[in-house]
Amino acid sequence: MNTPHPSDPPTAPHPSTPSAPPDPSASSGPPDPSDEAGLPFFVYGTLRPGEHNHDLFLRGRTRSEEPGRMRGLVLYEGPGYPYAVEEPGGAVSGELVTALPETYGELLAALDELEEYAPGDPRNLYERVARDAVRADGATVVRAWVYVAAPAVAARLRAEGRPIEDGDWRGPGRDTRTRRRG
Repeated sequence: MNTPHPSDPPTAPHPSTPSAPPDPSASSGPPDPSDEAGLPFFVYGTLRPGEHNHDLFLRGRTRSEEPGRMRGLVLYEGPGYPYAVEEPGGAVSGELVTALPETYGELLAALDELEEYAPGDPRNLYERVARDAVRADGATVVRAWVYVAAPAVAARLRAEGRPIEDGDWRGPGRDTRTRRRG
């Protein structure tokens, strides 16, 4: 047997030696988009059940829809639809929508088009980002896609916009019948 001398440098484990799995909570940079394939969507405006765009874009393409809340966002009134702006301390009410696996790619493309989102385009009004949402039970956390105001839009809304104080676009006193966008 070949025993290493104490002054020899350490060697890597043999490929067949089991090692601990990587810690999923450890972050070494931006998230890998492939880890986010198949995420549910968190919707807070015209894509919610009962709203115009829900029927146009989601009907028949979803496996489940359930109430949820997303922290770290504040809603602002938009021209017939809301904007979610990333801000500490805020929370937005909406729905967690899980697409049918066979419609996921098509739905993702359709929602990106609705929100006029193209990865890396500085003209975006919205950015699609993965964030944690909480199910209605108040305890279960789910990673989900959400469309948030792009940086230039968010800055304008923070300076001049009208926040929706309760974080619920469909809250009391809001007429949503004529709203068309996501």
